Amino acid sequence: MIKGLMITPPVIGRIAIGKVVERNGKRLPEKDDEFTITTQVQSRGQWILHPLDETLRLAADKTYGSIKEGSQPSLSDGGEGGSSTADLEQATLPIPTVRPIRSGKRSLKEKIGVAADANPGQAMEPASSPSLPAPSVSARRKLRSIPVRVLFNDPDLNLRAHYTLFDRTTARPVCVGDGENCKRVSSKGLESMPCPGPDTCLFGKEGCKPYGRLNLIIGDSDELGSFVFRTTGLNSIRTLAARLQYFAAVSGGHLASMPLELKLRGKSTTQSHRSAIYYADLIVRSGLSLNAAIGQARELTVQRKMAGFDQTALDEAARLGYANGRFEDSPDEVADIVEEFYPESPKPEEPDTPAEPTTDSETWLQGRRRQGAHGAHGTHRPYA
Repeated sequence: MIKGLMITPPVIGRIAIGKVVERNGKRLPEKDDEFTITTQVQSRGQWILHPLDETLRLAADKTYGSIKEGSQPSLSDGGEGGSSTADLEQATLPIPTVRPIRSGKRSLKEKIGVAADANPGQAMEPASSPSLPAPSVSARRKLRSIPVRVLFNDPDLNLRAHYTLFDRTTARPVCVGDGENCKRVSSKGLESMPCPGPDTCLFGKEGCKPYGRLNLIIGDSDELGSFVFRTTGLNSIRTLAARLQYFAAVSGGHLASMPLELKLRGKSTTQSHRSAIYYADLIVRSGLSLNAAIGQARELTVQRKMAGFDQTALDEAARLGYANGRFEDSPDEVADIVEEFYPESPKPEEPDTPAEPTTDSETWLQGRRRQGAHGAHGTHRPYA
């Protein structure tokens, strides 16, 4: 095995809440109120949708517990946000169309398909119920829950979260820590140092923040291939970490066999100026109680053991793979990660006399930034 090369779970797709859009000549991240499942291939600057994305959207239309189009994700007060019977009946009502009452010959605009100017004397005739509005285009079903499983029984192998600082010049990580210890790139190479966290760390004051990666299985076409959900949202990281620990505990350690569901939730805070913010949560799969989900997990565990599946060995192999390297994300992925999760913030006015660096790490990082300012734009290089 190549030393320094972290062996991570095979990834066959991505799960995201949002996308990167171009504004005023810059590519900036834009949050969304739904999940998007994509492949790992881009076309014209956008990730290509995975076939499972459309499949799950169509399945949501037929599922009793799906969210009615136009509703918001469930709030964090514990409600699961399923549709009521009345909601489902209303969703299946026929959509009325409204057409103008024609009189005389068709105008030139009508013949070429352009809407005619409003005619004060022209009445509108509803084709069916006059009390319901007529939407022009059917809305695309929002994907706000995804049936999933996890790969490992150990919660920490499924979700890895660290304080992470990237150098935007080279698009590579320069410091990764857990609040106690960190691995930091300096002029001397890779050093182990104490990690005070981004709130009190002078080195990480310009962009260090929590960064989490969760690997999930969708479907059964590839039981060892996963879709990765990346996030820098503290709400998502904290909620997912708690859920994984709790499900592992109540299932008796059979976390990898639990039928789960990745769910989008929303809440308002003072920091968000009372507007809705969205984060990811893990719940038992729709239609199942917790006891029923635990029962299914135990049955699946027995079936796997009878087939010779060794979950303990799989967890140990993953643990050794993570320990073999320094940084998890590969060089060809980091530029996209930085663009989506670490956007460049407006720089404040610099003082006349810049502060002198106090550590070797700060000296190295300032040198890299000066190179970027003089046109030495970063290319992907192997990690130090």
